[in-house]
Amino acid sequence: MGYAHENKKGTTYYLNCKDVTLKSTGRVQRIYYFSKDQRSTACDLPDGKNVVENDKTGLPFLKGK
Repeated sequence: MGYAHENKKGTTYYLNCKDVTLKSTGRVQRIYYFSKDQRSTACDLPDGKNVVENDKTGLPFLKGK
């Protein structure tokens, strides 16, 4: 079970991560995204990041400390 966040509207979002290869450089980079359902790509909150919500929509996103 990965990190879960409940926003101000009461909706629970789950943090997911995936390694992608960048087309321009071929470098592998890990991306993080939130979903409303639990997935097999669930992961924990990375060090040095915290969760912030969009004021209008309530959607969570990661931000560096």
